[in-house]
Amino acid sequence: MACTVVLLAVAFCVVYPLLLVVLESFQVAPPGQPARYGLDGWRAAFAEPLLRAALLNTLKVTVARQVLSLALALLVAWLIARTDLPGRNWIEFAFWAAFFLPTLTVTLSWILLLDPDYGLLNTGLVGLGLVGKGPFDIYSFWGIVWIHVITGSLTVKVILLTPALRNMNAAFEEASRVAGAGTARTALSITIPVMAPVVLSVLLLGTMVSLQTFEVEQVLGAPFRFFVFSTMIYDLVVTRVPRYDAATALAVLVLAAMLPLIFTQQWLTRGRRYTTITGQFQSRRHRLGRWRWPAFALALALTLVVLGVPLAFAVLGTFMKLFGFFNIPDPWTLKNWTTVLADDLFLRSLWNTVVLATGTAVAAVLVHSLIAYIVVRTRFRGRRALDVVSWLPFTVPGVILGLALLWLFLDVAVLRPLYGTMAVLIIAGLISGMPLGVQIVKGGLLQLGGDLEEASRVAGASWWATYRRIVLRLMAPTLVAVGMITFVGAARNIGNIALLATSANRPLSILQLDFIAQRKFEEAMVVACIIMVISLAGALVARVLGLRGGLG
Repeated sequence: MACTVVLLAVAFCVVYPLLLVVLESFQVAPPGQPARYGLDGWRAAFAEPLLRAALLNTLKVTVARQVLSLALALLVAWLIARTDLPGRNWIEFAFWAAFFLPTLTVTLSWILLLDPDYGLLNTGLVGLGLVGKGPFDIYSFWGIVWIHVITGSLTVKVILLTPALRNMNAAFEEASRVAGAGTARTALSITIPVMAPVVLSVLLLGTMVSLQTFEVEQVLGAPFRFFVFSTMIYDLVVTRVPRYDAATALAVLVLAAMLPLIFTQQWLTRGRRYTTITGQFQSRRHRLGRWRWPAFALALALTLVVLGVPLAFAVLGTFMKLFGFFNIPDPWTLKNWTTVLADDLFLRSLWNTVVLATGTAVAAVLVHSLIAYIVVRTRFRGRRALDVVSWLPFTVPGVILGLALLWLFLDVAVLRPLYGTMAVLIIAGLISGMPLGVQIVKGGLLQLGGDLEEASRVAGASWWATYRRIVLRLMAPTLVAVGMITFVGAARNIGNIALLATSANRPLSILQLDFIAQRKFEEAMVVACIIMVISLAGALVARVLGLRGGLG
């Protein structure tokens, strides 16, 4: 009965808004007019001349960032989790911290470095006489791919793959080597198959996120007319006469493209065992030998690229009188900080951000772990349906999901009083983060052998005592990861809450967006640094709790 209630509640919060998106794609009446249905929106979507180019661009960016980031993330995660790499704990923390940096902030930081006209690296090379023109252009296809790879694509994969590799039982690899298999054969026949569910989930999540990315393409693609699917949808929504029908028609196409990916992942992982943590769990690290310090140099260089450069230039941007111009007389000032910190609007937004991030993180740990436990550990008949539904928030672009949730809260009388409160933003964050949170916990539960829980129950412990003393103890690092990823995601979320935020519940991320819209880039960078401080504090808490709750 309880599992059925969970399934119905999740379906109402996820499936109903998506059905509203599908219905709206056939609603051709202007906003505020009586409903009228037709195919005008679909005709307009397919008649858009940039549609084919946007589809191709989306596919190219997705393939490039996933191929590059997955291979590199597997290497970094393996070095951190399975080898004696020097400083591996701090390198892992650095990737956590880098993941928590807001994407928009990282993009602005690299613009300061790689802008073709005033970028510091380009102007420095020209000033040294090494080149006649700056060789790097952040406003290009590879500039967009570069930002994606060094931000979410690489860092989140390292975060998700490292605990899974760390929790892998070394006895499997030892048995393979005793049988005469070499390192390569052991990796192909043991490590990769055992890691298959986590790798597939990470790859699928990355692909789904790639199909709906927005901020980077909107900032870097506009100067050279580079459109992807999500920026086309945004363009249709924010025009002077919004074309919600055409925008939602494109969103339905994204949904249709996502569903086969979800069912493919379900089919590939169904009926196979991926248990790695049992009562005979062993953990052993490989010795790198002469490759130890070269591997450390590689990991350190990646750390500087994903964390050091964005952090340094983000802070630098807050002290600039004119964003991006290093060569003007006396370019530095403290006025940006004093202006923002003295603003009452900033203080209200800061409090709203803390409440939003904390509330969403706590709710995510409870709800997402419950959904994952029902899917993995129970015999509930609807568990597969619950698993599929938990993926659905990633099947539409964030702007459209936010619009669908707005329709949900205004459509349902019981939920209407929540509009304009922090509760509506927390619910939006809980729904939008559901695919990632549930799949992280699922990956951990799939590796956790059932014999530990059976032994506890045989000893007379109740289900709750077993769950609290066995499952939660072993899953503590994973649950901390879910909580902190959700915390930071809620603190920097823009697309999902942009249409739900009001003057009463506006967080810092929306305030930053407002400053950018007003061309106040210097104040926007100050707000971005405050968000980074909150995020890095969360990363430090996660690191401390993760070390205390780890397998040792």
